[in-house]
Amino acid sequence: MSNTYLFTGFPGYLATALIEDLFRGRKSMEKVYLLHLPSMEKQAKKQVETWKEDQEVNTEKIELIQGDITQEGLGLNPSKATPLRKEVTHVFHLAALYDLAVPLLPAWKINVQGTREVNRWVSQCLKLERYIYFSTAYVSGKREGTVYETELIHGKGFKNHYEYTKYEAENLVHRMCQKIPTTIIRPGIVVGHTKSGATAKFDGPYFILNLVDALRNLPVLPYFGKGKARVNLVPQDYVIEATNYLAHHSESSGNTYHLTDPNPYTAKEIYEQLSYVYTDKYPHFPLPLGLANQSLKLRPLRKVLGIQREALDYFLCSANYDNRQAEVDLAASNIFCPDFFSYTETLVDYYREKRGDPSKHVSIL
Repeated sequence: MSNTYLFTGFPGYLATALIEDLFRGRKSMEKVYLLHLPSMEKQAKKQVETWKEDQEVNTEKIELIQGDITQEGLGLNPSKATPLRKEVTHVFHLAALYDLAVPLLPAWKINVQGTREVNRWVSQCLKLERYIYFSTAYVSGKREGTVYETELIHGKGFKNHYEYTKYEAENLVHRMCQKIPTTIIRPGIVVGHTKSGATAKFDGPYFILNLVDALRNLPVLPYFGKGKARVNLVPQDYVIEATNYLAHHSESSGNTYHLTDPNPYTAKEIYEQLSYVYTDKYPHFPLPLGLANQSLKLRPLRKVLGIQREALDYFLCSANYDNRQAEVDLAASNIFCPDFFSYTETLVDYYREKRGDPSKHVSIL
């Protein structure tokens, strides 16, 4: 039986990569509908045109549809929405605001209200086989210690509005699990591809590279605090391949998966590795985290160093993401998370090549 797919979050980077991997790995595809905002029509059409040069992506099976997940009925034309609800077998919900520094109201509108509307729409699909919701391991907020895939509810607070709104959104999705077949994906912090280094934006650990690049001519590089917190980094290709596999795995309905590194490095170890690969120098000068935090309250300094102040919180909060369910259900696939140090040079090479591209850098507010 052929599947019909609907993706939100197109032409976003992860949605685009998931679609490409889907075409390469699955032959039983009837149609792929890609929901995009009207303001993103030009970029969406450009991506489809690019795919026409890819022999593995059958663009005749792709249809772009305008909509808005924050609106009732996803903002779809009723004449389009009715047949879609009769056709779609798999819904991938990736649309979200991912910025660590995002204000609460826009994050709530897209991440929470948007997910509420997607949930409502999905519940009306007549042939639905799987609803795949893209969350984050960091719905754990300020929790420390071991976090299990079966856990969500906590009262420990959050490091930023992104974490908080994704937590609230996942709560909404959990309420759907007994009504419709749902799979929740919680990746760690997604970095570039292990083979090409390609990534959408230089955020997360790339802020370290921005900082090291800005300070590379100093005789001694600084580092922040003790850096004992473990930071969970995962490559894009692992997350993409694992998500597509689990989305079609017969046993994954109703499950939540930590797509995380089972052996993550500490913030200091990651900082040292990136610094050495980029500059051939290890950082030696300890800068108290409190002082760094106060200094980065100055916007001009944040812009010069290319780092968001919110990123420093990940040097402090240490959670261990248990991923046993993911490992069990991925066992037959030969898909696993590689060691971060095994592909660090590839990530740094891509950063070197693209660091002058303004589109790769997030806005530092």
